[in-house]
Amino acid sequence: MHRKGTTLMTAAATALLMTGAGTAVAAVPTSTVMTTAVSASPDIDATIAGMTLDEKIGQMTWTHVYGSSADDTSMAASNQERYGVNTPAEVVEKYNLGGVLYFAWSGNTANPGQVAGLSNGLQQAAVGADGKGIPLAVTIDQEGGLVARIGPPATVLPGNMALGATGDEDLAREQGEILGSEMRAMGINVDFAPVLDLNSNPDNPVIGIRSMGEDPALVSKLGVAQINGMQAHNVGAAAKHFPGHGDTSVDSHYGLPTVTYDRETLNKHLQPFKAAIDAGVDMVMTAHIIVEAIDPDMPGTLSHKVLTGLLRDELGFKGLVTTDALDMAAMAAEWPQEEIAVKAIQAGSDILLNSPDVDASFAGVRAAVESGEITEARLDESVRRILEWKVKRGVFAQPMADPGTVDTLVGTAENLATANLISDRAVTLIRNENRVLPLKSGSSVLMVGSGSAWPELAGPMLKKQGFTVTEDYENGASPSAAYRARAVAAAGGVDAVVFASYNATSNAAQQQMVVELAATGTPVIVLATRNPYDINVFPGADAVLNSYGVKEVNFHGAVRAISGAVNPGGKLPVNVPEADGDGVLLPLGFGLSYDTATPAAVTFTDRPGKGQDAYTIPAVPGVAYFVDGKEVAAGSYRKPAGTVTVTAAPAKGYVFTNGAVTEWSHTFTTGLPNP
Repeated sequence: MHRKGTTLMTAAATALLMTGAGTAVAAVPTSTVMTTAVSASPDIDATIAGMTLDEKIGQMTWTHVYGSSADDTSMAASNQERYGVNTPAEVVEKYNLGGVLYFAWSGNTANPGQVAGLSNGLQQAAVGADGKGIPLAVTIDQEGGLVARIGPPATVLPGNMALGATGDEDLAREQGEILGSEMRAMGINVDFAPVLDLNSNPDNPVIGIRSMGEDPALVSKLGVAQINGMQAHNVGAAAKHFPGHGDTSVDSHYGLPTVTYDRETLNKHLQPFKAAIDAGVDMVMTAHIIVEAIDPDMPGTLSHKVLTGLLRDELGFKGLVTTDALDMAAMAAEWPQEEIAVKAIQAGSDILLNSPDVDASFAGVRAAVESGEITEARLDESVRRILEWKVKRGVFAQPMADPGTVDTLVGTAENLATANLISDRAVTLIRNENRVLPLKSGSSVLMVGSGSAWPELAGPMLKKQGFTVTEDYENGASPSAAYRARAVAAAGGVDAVVFASYNATSNAAQQQMVVELAATGTPVIVLATRNPYDINVFPGADAVLNSYGVKEVNFHGAVRAISGAVNPGGKLPVNVPEADGDGVLLPLGFGLSYDTATPAAVTFTDRPGKGQDAYTIPAVPGVAYFVDGKEVAAGSYRKPAGTVTVTAAPAKGYVFTNGAVTEWSHTFTTGLPNP
């Protein structure tokens, strides 16, 4: 592939990619984390001056490729249809791409080792056999939770709203560290995260639990901590979706949303982005939404008033601006790709992300430059920012992943423990009538729910917590009449029913199933797995817990809360409205916990002769004491024989403080005490 731009590669970068004159290295073991950023190269001016117009457009074009390795032909038909070539490497070479974007559906993310190999192969295609090409931005949407392109053995996180429920800045930083270290180990140097949208609209179909909440201060604090964690590993973070996608009722994947609030409300949505900018976030991703307070005519992605006037001039952002994916219907259904590409650049974007027609995008920008609609100097501004970012984040000095370290850096025991800790801290108890929770150890439980909530993940976990569990599951979001009838019939034979709901505010069948279960008189515990608003349609539920996701890690904390192994401490990161939308049912920051108790020690009196021997059970609110499996009242018990073991268990609705002693034992003598 012809490349004029050959002067930017530093000697250190060339040494990483070459073993001798003109001999390329396929994969060079290198450290996976750059501890210091490389300063901007003085050769950037010469590089830009030596680039063709198409090479400049290519640097600004970041798109996905089909295949699991650079030379994979198994998805050649898809690459041919979209790009006119067969392999991922050929896509990179054809367009001199500035970046690639990984998806599971395009065959890119089977496992961490494969991802590292794909990254290295694509980097080799980008730098070329002579080692003088420009390495790639290798990008992904790995937000954690609902949107995560790489699954196990990579660390699965509970998600942003779970993180918001913890309110913990340190955990947010650790989440960013996990994302940064694991992505970098796989050769990924950009994570399109975190989501900084304020989910202030309960009917939002696309953000929801991807958001950390609706409190600007909370989202700002946790967002900055995540950004710092990711960028500490030289993985560029991208604050999204500017200027805020959290108050929409239309999914921009399928239509063009409009928000009509005033500038004062907009300023609240801008607060997390301003905090991210002040903290040095590398990138900002645009939102395909019309914000009437700034530009009533054009969506943010194509609006000069939004991207230049607001983001650049007013908020002072100097980093990279990337569009959201240009194949989303909010863009692709409204304008031709030639026009979208031109308008995005004119608005102020540096990166054209995932155009559905890259050839058309190139043609549109080419024609605009030739006609003077866009100057080549305007392209140079964006290319400069991209190249300077690649130098800053070590993409030139260290483009390759080290395949030998992937297994030791991805999905570590420490990372998995952090994910579980977030889950434990996030679970939010928002109703607990008559202290139905925590359930008594050994209780019998019926586990049911909406198929979309994945209740089958919770059933085995409840068994591990010591419950006798009857399981009955059905696919689909809406429980059928037959399934509801089976559950009602089984509910009479158990101590409690656990029902996993999934966005039940818009699902009449889930609502009806809980009504029918509650009518049996058996306590019903709702585990709300998706958006945290389901409580407002379950007035008959005895208890409601929010887990903020349907991954196994989300159930980890929720099930432990049901058993009392975890005392729920999560707080709602959003307001929960009344079912009719008129007023607030539960305010932001609301969350219940179990009452705590600390068992007092049992005392044993062992004197010569049995007549004076005794043990004394103290009276402690919230504590039940047991001897030989039978509960005993507070008081002194005389003339015990042999060994007496007393255990303590929490009374209904209580949990013990951490580290509480729960067992005492003594062997009484039959005559004189042992010397």
